[in-house]
Amino acid sequence: MNRDHTRSSRTVAIGVALLVLGAGIGVGLSTWRTGGAHDGATALPERAASAPAGRKVLYWHDPMVPGQKFDKPGKSPFMDMDLVPRYADEAGADDGASLAVATQARQALGLRLAPVEKRKIGATVDATATVQLSERDIAIVQARAAGFVERVFARAPGDVIAAGAPLAEVLVPEWLAAQQEFLAVQATGDAALARAARQRLLLLGMPAAQVERVEASGQTQALQTIAAPIGGVITELALRSGMTVAPGMTLARINGLATVWLEAAVPEGLAAALRPGAPVQARFAAWPGEVWPGRVAAVLPEGDRDTRTLRVRIELPNPGQRLQAGLSAQVGIAGPQRDALVVPAEAVIRTGRRAIVYLAQDDGRFRPVEVEIGAEVGDRIVVRSGLARGQQVVASGQFLLDSEASLQGVLARAAEAVPAGHEEHAEAAASGAQR
Repeated sequence: MNRDHTRSSRTVAIGVALLVLGAGIGVGLSTWRTGGAHDGATALPERAASAPAGRKVLYWHDPMVPGQKFDKPGKSPFMDMDLVPRYADEAGADDGASLAVATQARQALGLRLAPVEKRKIGATVDATATVQLSERDIAIVQARAAGFVERVFARAPGDVIAAGAPLAEVLVPEWLAAQQEFLAVQATGDAALARAARQRLLLLGMPAAQVERVEASGQTQALQTIAAPIGGVITELALRSGMTVAPGMTLARINGLATVWLEAAVPEGLAAALRPGAPVQARFAAWPGEVWPGRVAAVLPEGDRDTRTLRVRIELPNPGQRLQAGLSAQVGIAGPQRDALVVPAEAVIRTGRRAIVYLAQDDGRFRPVEVEIGAEVGDRIVVRSGLARGQQVVASGQFLLDSEASLQGVLARAAEAVPAGHEEHAEAAASGAQR
């Protein structure tokens, strides 16, 4: 009995001792964890605040939100990360608006530089044009006196005839009586009366060449042959055998073919490049490889309101009369020559609201520069402002460079340095960098 009681007392004592020991271990472990966490929280800013000896910290920043600067180290209010110091001895640390790229990284990115050049440029306006007959080369054939059409030669609208080709023969009774009078006066030998009678024939509308034939032959000319005054295409013919004609009546209309017009539709945004007299080169599908030279005759004063285009009239020589109305052509209109700064068109990054290029600096860094661009001429584009002659810009690999600059906040810091009056562009640059 006593032996069992003693054994039970020992078991209870051992259990109590184990409970006390477990409680002590738990309290100690809790205290160690609390103290360790406190020490870690205190040491974190100390590590962030520590800087190599002799290096001056300008400010702290969050690389993911580059537009914000902080005077002291600590946790970023935007991300779960420590603020990063920027030192005074870092290249470009004055504004952080440039990007450093190592030599090996340049080769990997395929960066290629191109100079900012000054060239004489003249933008060529390309447009589609349609051939039209020249309205300046038109001859109207009219009756000079009343008469009757005795004969019509085989002509029809659309026929191409040469100058002097006969159209019809007309009997003019009034001319016939005046010719008889002239011949009678001439036979009397009175020179004064003969000159007066001759002048009367001319006033009646008789051609001088026909009067000379009457005078030389001494015979009356009963019929008048109406001929084409110029060579070209007959666009209107109102002659029929047996019809009566009256003075001033239009008998035919002939359009010359020595020159033709091209009417081109040019977008209104290119109006500044158009000027009368500018040289033009035309190309036709029917004659591949052949260039037809011409010139701008006029920029018509009224454009097309629906298509927002200007009508440009071009005069084109038509040797051999190969060009016919209705043909279409591709024309290049040369603009005025001027000096301008140009860069490769591929060097410009356009985002819709702005255009930037990456400028190579002497220290091996690259700075984004906002530029104002003009017309694109071939593989070059005009830069109106933002660059100077002789500078080097990135012409290949700039999009990869732009992505890296956006991540590092270079674009946002470059936007902060925009001078007064360009706040809108700066805001656009900052928003693009944060995206």
